[in-house]
Amino acid sequence: MDGWYTLDALFDLRLPGMPTSMSSLKRLANERNWRLREGQSRQVPTSTKPAWQYHVSLLPSLAQAKLAQIEQRDASLAETREKRRALYWKGFQAMTDEHRQVAHRRHAMIISVEDALAKRSALGSSLVSMVDTITPILRKFGVSNSTYYELRKKLNSVSREDWLPALAPAYAEDGVVPSTLPCHEVAWSALKSDYLRSDKPSFSSCYRRMKEGAKKHGWAPIPEERTLRRRMEAEVPRAVQILTREGRKRAEQLYPSQIRTKTHLHAMEITNTDGHKLDLFVKVPWKSAEPTGKVTDRVILLGIQDIYSGKILSWRLCEAETWDVVRACIGDMVEDHGIPDHLYMDNGRAFASKLISGGAATRNRFKKVEHEVAGLLKTLDIEPHFTKPYSGQSKPIERAWKDLAEEISKHPAMSSAYTGNKPENKPENYGKWAVPLDVLERHVADRIAEHNARTGRRSETAKGRSFDETFAESMRHPATIVRRATEAQRSLWLLAAKVLKTRARNGEIHFQKNVYWAPELNEWMGQHLTVRFDPDKLHEPVKVYDPEGRFICDAPCTEKAGYNEQGKAARHERSRRALVKLNAAKAKIHRQMSAAQLGELYAAEAPAKPEPIRPTITRIVTGNLAVEHRAEEWSQDEYEAGIARGLSLISGDSSIIPFPKGDRPAGSASGRKSRAEK
Repeated sequence: MDGWYTLDALFDLRLPGMPTSMSSLKRLANERNWRLREGQSRQVPTSTKPAWQYHVSLLPSLAQAKLAQIEQRDASLAETREKRRALYWKGFQAMTDEHRQVAHRRHAMIISVEDALAKRSALGSSLVSMVDTITPILRKFGVSNSTYYELRKKLNSVSREDWLPALAPAYAEDGVVPSTLPCHEVAWSALKSDYLRSDKPSFSSCYRRMKEGAKKHGWAPIPEERTLRRRMEAEVPRAVQILTREGRKRAEQLYPSQIRTKTHLHAMEITNTDGHKLDLFVKVPWKSAEPTGKVTDRVILLGIQDIYSGKILSWRLCEAETWDVVRACIGDMVEDHGIPDHLYMDNGRAFASKLISGGAATRNRFKKVEHEVAGLLKTLDIEPHFTKPYSGQSKPIERAWKDLAEEISKHPAMSSAYTGNKPENKPENYGKWAVPLDVLERHVADRIAEHNARTGRRSETAKGRSFDETFAESMRHPATIVRRATEAQRSLWLLAAKVLKTRARNGEIHFQKNVYWAPELNEWMGQHLTVRFDPDKLHEPVKVYDPEGRFICDAPCTEKAGYNEQGKAARHERSRRALVKLNAAKAKIHRQMSAAQLGELYAAEAPAKPEPIRPTITRIVTGNLAVEHRAEEWSQDEYEAGIARGLSLISGDSSIIPFPKGDRPAGSASGRKSRAEK
């Protein structure tokens, strides 16, 4: 009651520390004014009149402790009762229909007896005995008195609404369940381990091997084979048996496939591609020259499908899935319908090649290099997506191949050329005829056209229309925007691409033993450039693009000449002189000033001549050569006088040129002759 009790409920509980009579309990409540305690008393409506409830905090401590125990016990009983009810109904749902029918018969019998006993009580128990009341009912249901009393005893602690599952027969009533019979632990483990193998041995053979091992090792007890077979089914889940015996791929199919909707898309938004090997003998031209004489082969049908409508957009027949076939198939789709935004494909070598999906972040094949050329998809701004391997649900075109395999390979026009989809499914007329490749191409074109135009399609986008009608309606919708390829972009799928490094000497490109060069390549000497070419026409000019994808030039293939072919050598020399002459003319345009003109230009702008810097002169003054030497600085006048004196001495003039007045060297006596005078 969440801690709230009436006086009647408190009296019935007989709590310690509380009055033992109802009058005393009421007197206690009045004396302590329980009704006036705010937050500890309340009035609640009842069917007759409002009743007062009091909180447990008003009671003595002993009474509060006892109430806590009672509430805990009641909560535990209620929890146990709920668990028991859940167990009853869980077991009832797990029973067979036969056991549930037994429960319903017992329940009907108990209810009939209870109703009869209730009427007997209403009429008076002295008139009819209890045995006479229930005996006709039990005889009607074919139940003895002892069985009734045993069943009724089981319901004493069960709520009436749970009588039906409680009356259901226990498995032990029908005998001991075989799967619960004891079995030696090691023997049971060996049996399970042997049975749960990918070789998928039969249970009987596993049981026989286990019995032989039991004899050798003394394992006991060992139940019968049927007993352990039922135990295997009961203990080991079916999903585990499938995983261990049939493999992971089969176990993944136990989980429902994801349902994907296409209603939010439009035509040419998402496409997918895949190849399918036709079950036909085909007379192919590439094997006509073999010495063995075998001219037949099975070809591959490569196609691209629109996800929204289901229409096959383009297709090609090929010997094998290679990058050039994929490139041509993508080119057919772009020219006929436009450029899609996304393309889903598997991670095969053709689709994951650098020439198709180079530069894609999710490509998991081939080594990624720094100067990797952007593949066709990245160049056309088509986002490539690689699907999960061996998962047909990821590519809806797999479903189209299933239909087309029936329409193409098993068509009456291909009779006697059909090979069968498996070696054991060979037809009676196996290998009697091979269809020519050109005939097969016309047949495939006709069947794919019929596949796209067939009405009554039940997809969520077709709604009874054909794939062609669904595609055309979406393309006409104003919200559908499809990119179209320009004439310049056609070279992206008509030509293959490769990154090559030009020669550092002149920028020429060497590829497949050919040399390609144009004057514009002089600007890209020693750099990596993208070259696009036709694999079947390597002697024609190639298109050269810079690292950013901008077009540079068409580089022709240089002509090879024989050692003694003078005419070709002369033409080559004339071309070289013409190029040098052209470059000289360009140089004259850019070099507009001569060296002399540059000298005059720079001389006219030379700064004025600065004032000369006079040097500081030092002389040696000698008084007594043997006694004293010292140095002192001369002025400019002294320097010039000294130069004149020296010149006179060199010329032989005996005249004496005195030192400037007042500047006679120190240490010379007045009456002493100078060195010059001597």
